[in-house]
Formats: sequence, C-alpha cells, structure tokens
Amino acid sequence: MSGQVLAQVEGVHENAAGFDLLAPDGTGYRVDVTDDGVFNQDNPLLARYVEGRRVVAFISPTVDRLYGDRLRAYLTAHLEAGSWSLHTIRTGERHKTLASAEEVCAIAKATGLDRHGVMLAVGGGIVADIVGFAASMYARGVRYIKINTTLVAQVDVGVGVKTGVNALHTKNMFGAYHPAHASLNDPALLASLPEREIRCGLAEIVKMAVILDGELFRVLEEHPDAFLTSGDAELETYIIRTSMRLMMEELCPNLREHELARLVDFGHTFSPVIETASGHRLEHGEAVAVDMALSAHLARLVGLADTETCARIVRLLKRIGLPVYDADTCTPDLMTEALQASWQRRGRKLHLVLPTGLGKAAFVDELEDIPDEILRAALDALAGEEGRHHG
Repeated sequence: MSGQVLAQVEGVHENAAGFDLLAPDGTGYRVDVTDDGVFNQDNPLLARYVEGRRVVAFISPTVDRLYGDRLRAYLTAHLEAGSWSLHTIRTGERHKTLASAEEVCAIAKATGLDRHGVMLAVGGGIVADIVGFAASMYARGVRYIKINTTLVAQVDVGVGVKTGVNALHTKNMFGAYHPAHASLNDPALLASLPEREIRCGLAEIVKMAVILDGELFRVLEEHPDAFLTSGDAELETYIIRTSMRLMMEELCPNLREHELARLVDFGHTFSPVIETASGHRLEHGEAVAVDMALSAHLARLVGLADTETCARIVRLLKRIGLPVYDADTCTPDLMTEALQASWQRRGRKLHLVLPTGLGKAAFVDELEDIPDEILRAALDALAGEEGRHHG
C-alpha cells in the first residue's frame, strides 16, 4: 500500500510515483502519477484505493467514449459484482451547477452509496469539481477519487483540495475544501486530447512559470509546441511534474485560503468575468491567458515589470496559440467590474498578482493603484497586439 502512505513531514514530497502533501493544519493527501496505464487491469493503483468500498463512478461522455470500456473492465475485474456503477455526467461550464451536484448525490443515494463508499470522478476539471462538491455534501462528506484526464486537471484541479460549482452568475460561487481520497494522473491519457484542451492546460502551466519558475518559462519559450507536436516525453514529464510540484508547494501553507493573497491567483482576477461574459465561448484556460496578457501590460504600466518581461509573456501565450485579447469582453467597464468583484471577494483587498520578472510576482492590494487610465492603456495595448497578430 506504499502509494497511500502520506508524508509525515510538513510540506510537499516528491518521488517517482507522485507527490505527498502535509499541510500545517494537518491535512494530508497524495497525488499519484502512473506510467503503467491507470485503466490497465494489471495496474493495482485504483484497485487499492477502492478496495472493499461501494463505488459510484461518474465519467464525461467524451472520456466514456474513449476509455469507458476499459474502466468498466477494470472495475469488473477488481470489484465485487453489484458493488459499483458507472454514470455519464454532462460537462461544459453551463452544466457546472448546483443542480448537477444534486443529481450526482441523487444517483449515489439510488445506488446505495454509504458513508464508507467512494465517488469516482473520471474526466477533466469540471467533472472533478462537480463530483468533488457532491462528495463534500453527501451524508456530510464521503470520499471521492479523481482520475484526471486533461492537462488542466492534472496540473491544477488534480493537485488541490477545492471543489465547486457556478451559481448566481458567478464562477465557483458555491464550493468546499474537500481533499480527494486519491488523485490519479496518467500522462498517456493526454495523447487523446484535442489541441484546444492542451493549450488551455498550457495556460495554467505558463501561470506557474511566470510567478514562480523562470527556468520553466524559458523551457516553454523553447518548446511552445510541448504536448502538441513536440513528442518529447522527457520534456513533457519535466514540464508537467514541475508544474504539479510548484502548485502543491504554493498551496500547501495556505490550503484552505485563510490568507486571501495568493500568487496562484495570477490570471484569475479578470478571467472569471471574461469567461462568464463570453457565455463560455472562451474556455477557462483561454480566459486565463487573456488575463495574464492584460496583467503583464498592467505590470509594465505601473512600473513593476520592464517592457521585455511583458513582451515575452504575451509572445509566449501567442506562440502557444492562446488568445491575448477578446474584443467582446475586454472592455473598460467589464474589466473594472472584474477588479471590483475580486476586491470584494478577497476581503476588500485587490490582491492583484502582477509579474515583476520571469519567475517573480508581487501583489497590488488597493483598487486605486490601478486607475482607469492605466487599465484603458493596458487594454489598448492588448488590442494593438491582437491587431498585429491578425495582420
């Protein structure tokens, strides 16, 4: 059972099979990385975590089409007949709702899931968010397991403890901190992802590089085609594991966000409004990319970052194929609204994360430190970037 032995020393500890985290508040959890195929019947990883428990599994339609038969065969081989069931769950931000979480709970109840049982979420971040939130509520909290099938999920949702759904016209308005019983990552699953999904995952990796790791940023500059056309497994392993470790190290001391100033909120101040106002025409990672580009220009205009730092951030996003501007949502009114919403949500402090270099960032805490004329100038600069990109 070595895969389930948690770290006894506070912090994040990495080995070939994954990462253990022990937070100062005593919360511990593990993130596994397997190269043996998570749905391979000879791989005992998932079986160890579900052994002796009733399992109600939820899978996205796309993942069901790609891997559903293999998952059913795995569960059939390792679990008693009648002790598990598998259900598809709708994806897309429009379906990331309280009603969806309630539906998950209703299915769990109908299948006889008890307090000892486990919900299994197989898919990207939305499936993990909905099922994780349902698990946090069901019978005041049951175990859940994430099998993360997208790049965003493996480097972001899959390594943290947050769950949530959209409500009241606000992204992730309802949620809970509910550490997973297990979070399983199989890099081979990424091979079946569409390019747009890969790019969205790369946006979250760029985020970590900009705020924490200049070397990772330089590697991405040299290989903007990573996970797309590079085919370099060693390079991709370095990128994904570095991102996972950085995210976990950053989350660990502040797992339940008692401190509302968080470096990992880089790219997540303007993006919730961009994403929602676009009617989810923009994917989460695309909205984050636009936010990072806007934040890079703000950093330049307020004197926190030099012109070269700003240019390199925007250039990398464009080379990956991510948007850096969206004319419909990048309006002064909407972006001012985004600043005010963040200020309110973060305890009436802005805590806007702006890069000060590559691998370094700082907080701007007061709304008045981003005056209207600076915001407009940054938006104008981005509009110009987009014009040159299409020109």
